[in-house]
Amino acid sequence: MLSDEPPPDAAGAPDAERWSTHRVRNQPPPLDGFDPLDCDPALRAAVTRYAGAAAAEELRPLAREAGSATAREHARAANDNPPALRTHDRWGHRIDEVEFHPSWHWLMDRAVGHGLHAAPWRPEAGPDAHVRRAAGFYLWSQAEAGHGCPISMTFASVPALRCSPALAQQYLPGLTSGTYDFGPRPPGSKAGLLAGMSMTEKQGGSDVRAGSTTAEPLADGSFRLTGHKWFTSAPMNDVFLTLARSPGGLSCFLLPRVLPDGSRNEIHLQRLKDKLGNKSNASAELEYTGALGHLVGEEGRGVRHIIEMVSMTRLDCVLGSAANVRIALSEAAHHVHHRSAFGGPLSDAPLMRAVLADLALESEAATALALRLAAALDAGERELLRLLLPAAKFHVCKRASTAVAEALECLGGNGYVEESGLPRLYREAPLMSIWEGSGNVTALDLLRGLRREPDSAPALLDELDTARGADPRYDAALVRLRGELADPSPVRARLLAELIALTAQASLLLRDAPGEVADAFIGTRLEPGSGRSFGTAPEALGGPLLERIAPRA
Repeated sequence: MLSDEPPPDAAGAPDAERWSTHRVRNQPPPLDGFDPLDCDPALRAAVTRYAGAAAAEELRPLAREAGSATAREHARAANDNPPALRTHDRWGHRIDEVEFHPSWHWLMDRAVGHGLHAAPWRPEAGPDAHVRRAAGFYLWSQAEAGHGCPISMTFASVPALRCSPALAQQYLPGLTSGTYDFGPRPPGSKAGLLAGMSMTEKQGGSDVRAGSTTAEPLADGSFRLTGHKWFTSAPMNDVFLTLARSPGGLSCFLLPRVLPDGSRNEIHLQRLKDKLGNKSNASAELEYTGALGHLVGEEGRGVRHIIEMVSMTRLDCVLGSAANVRIALSEAAHHVHHRSAFGGPLSDAPLMRAVLADLALESEAATALALRLAAALDAGERELLRLLLPAAKFHVCKRASTAVAEALECLGGNGYVEESGLPRLYREAPLMSIWEGSGNVTALDLLRGLRREPDSAPALLDELDTARGADPRYDAALVRLRGELADPSPVRARLLAELIALTAQASLLLRDAPGEVADAFIGTRLEPGSGRSFGTAPEALGGPLLERIAPRA
């Protein structure tokens, strides 16, 4: 007689354990329901320093939602179900709409509701509004990075629009609203607006002055734009800031997607880009075929006005990269805490502890520098930002790819599998280094700032001198930096950007982090001959650093 029961063991009892093949053991539980604020001492220290302890605690609801199982599942769904372009409706009418998964809208609704797109520009914003917003953007980006693009574009559009009081009066109430109101309708009829950017063209890329889009003036003061834009961020948004050549030169324009009478503006989405990462977000090629636009600021000064946006979005690139490193570190630390190999917990293996400690150093330094940039924005430290912002954009964003790859490797083969979530973080990492100026563009922009703004170098050195005398290795790095600043060279622009960023990070850690953290960072980043691979931090540091950064339920 056949039976589904396993055969008895030698004692005659069923041996289910012996015949079972699908028991799950030695796998970490899901990293759901953790509080990313609790395990991020660098963020708490920075927010407390610049905005007070109460401000750090006010981030708690956002942080817990970012670490919740619900948010993490929406992040997965939004990336597994990317946006789709519908150029025409069923009857053949041109509609140029992008359809998104419901999880995208869930993420966007939370980001807008938390004011991550506009809080510093509201009338009630306090003197530390940029620090508060930066901390929130950093925390929420750990849930999902792609939807940060339209949030960042909207945030960055406001300084540019303020160059035109009439446009600011018309559009800023919607752009600063706390309501997410998706869909193609006239801006004046919507409870909330989002902005996009449309700058680059096929022949120019980062060289926006090579653009060939034209703007023809009309009798009422508006313009008709004609041209092809190669890479447009957030094409589903309500208004776009774009560059075009008018009779007065290269100028900046605002184009609504839908006109006041409800008709579609002549903005046609040709295709969505098939990108390496950032899958939840739509990026498009589009054409203006006589699209109606309104001049922003002064005619012929378009690049100057766009730079106002680029400064804001570069800050968000640094924040997004720091967030990406931080969530990758959390995933790695969580995994090794719950995983055993070669006879013991991975978290007890000395070399694994060294790798995680080194990743923790990278994360703490990136976070401290990102929040310092936000504080400089609050304080109006324009001269300091002129050098420190491009240096941070260059270094933090470029290091993110290496750091996330190392975190992925901590999971072994599991980290290479999509279900782990690490491949999504890995694909996301290079974007921030490319967006708003890739490495060479950003490093050379630093040299332009050094050349054109003579007060920028003294402002930077004043900032770095606040930690002088705390460590002789740091003081030696300052001497090297002064030498590079005195004789800048295009071929050494990357070296200069890296040295500025590293000394700034070391300065902040010397002031705000425990002594052993600053000591290890300087020893592995600034000291001549220090290792370049992760895992070269002193072994003794593993315990204190891992205790500081380990995610907890």
